[in-house]
Amino acid sequence: MKKILVVETNQATYGRRSEATGLWLGETTEFVLAVQAAGYQVDYVSPKGGYVPLDPRSMEYADQASIKLYQQTSFQQMALAHTLAPADVDPAAYVAIYYAGGHGVMWDFPANQGLRQIAEDIYRHGGYISSVCHGIAGLLNLYRPDGENLLQGKQVTGFTTGEEILAGKRRIVPFLNQEAVKIRGGYFVKKRPYVSFALRDGRLITGQNPFSARAVAQELLTALASVQ
Repeated sequence: MKKILVVETNQATYGRRSEATGLWLGETTEFVLAVQAAGYQVDYVSPKGGYVPLDPRSMEYADQASIKLYQQTSFQQMALAHTLAPADVDPAAYVAIYYAGGHGVMWDFPANQGLRQIAEDIYRHGGYISSVCHGIAGLLNLYRPDGENLLQGKQVTGFTTGEEILAGKRRIVPFLNQEAVKIRGGYFVKKRPYVSFALRDGRLITGQNPFSARAVAQELLTALASVQ
């Protein structure tokens, strides 16, 4: 069975602030619906395993298909209540890894060694690494087999500084995606705020914002089809 690993956050607040955040629902559901329709099985992992909080605002933007998936008991159990911990994952079982976003990931994705090892193993064995929106935080500290940062010399995208300002979160996030990518030698590419946009550079596929999950899925499916 062809499998893709979806990574989600355990972080429920903006750092130590009481303001709620978490997974942006559509960034998981829209991606999952697309790859499952193409015949791929999906597993879910988070930095700590177990419970994944939802950003309450994301429910306002979820489409009918996403809500229908969210209402399924199996999805709630696997994707939100009982996600796998990194230690439970065998990287060899997956052809790709996908980092979903939501502001929470900025706190618990970058430094997680378990997730890093999984992603690097998948990439080393010919698999694809993908992300959408803030999910690019999970890519910042990954390294290629040659020892270079994964983003070095690569064209990537993620939630832009302009979008962060429009979201009103510019001053409370721990870093800015555009700056973090540039520091690591990557080339940050962007389109207009909140317009669907995804791009592929080799075996690295990234999407700009919450409205880009389907585009990331399509880029990934096209890439996987070309190697089968």
